[in-house]
Amino acid sequence: MARVELDDVRYRYDDMAMGFTLVVENGECFAVVGPSGAGKTTLLALIAGFERPLSGRVRIAGQEVTDLPPAERPVTTLFQEHNLFAHLTAEENVGLGIDPGLRLDAEGRRRVAQALARVGLGAKEKRLPRQLSGGERQRVALARSLVRRRPVLLLDEPFAALGPALRHEMLDLVDALRRSAGLTVILVSHQPEDARRIAARAAFLNEGRILAVGPMPALFDAPPVPELAAYLGRA
Repeated sequence: MARVELDDVRYRYDDMAMGFTLVVENGECFAVVGPSGAGKTTLLALIAGFERPLSGRVRIAGQEVTDLPPAERPVTTLFQEHNLFAHLTAEENVGLGIDPGLRLDAEGRRRVAQALARVGLGAKEKRLPRQLSGGERQRVALARSLVRRRPVLLLDEPFAALGPALRHEMLDLVDALRRSAGLTVILVSHQPEDARRIAARAAFLNEGRILAVGPMPALFDAPPVPELAAYLGRA
């Protein structure tokens, strides 16, 4: 498991100056919510290494990773677009998480089969993405994240295109996998109910700043700042 720390991390996007100080504990499911354009995806990108801060430090599991490229960080990111290759089967798409050249030994193939089984697709490993439903394609992408064996999982609204029932099913699956695999999960969502469903704590972002951090559901039941109350429709 890995603790994630952002220590006075500064970044600028166009004319918006952003600043983040945040701690996500080992094995926690932490939600990041806020209006569109608040900086939620940028926050994840700074943790993953897709963006470099102007100043400040990023630490994961006690190691400073501020200057490390994404491939060297103990992080996996799952995006809204599942990014599956249409000509590869489910098991081949998952295998890319181990070796981009799909040169898998017996242990690698076992890991792929195990990951697909954990997300409920053990019987569909030979199917192409077009033969799977939208929820099943996201399960394949989640399985690919699991085989990478990185202790931090970043979720950038990966289930936003799914209906409420299926989205809740996927969130419950992520939470179960977090518990069984000892993952630290950071979930970005526009849906407060998603945060309520699986997160222990949440942060509210607005205009590139963290305005509130607190336990669920107290943070949403008694918004500590007017911006959060307005976001929840309680202004």
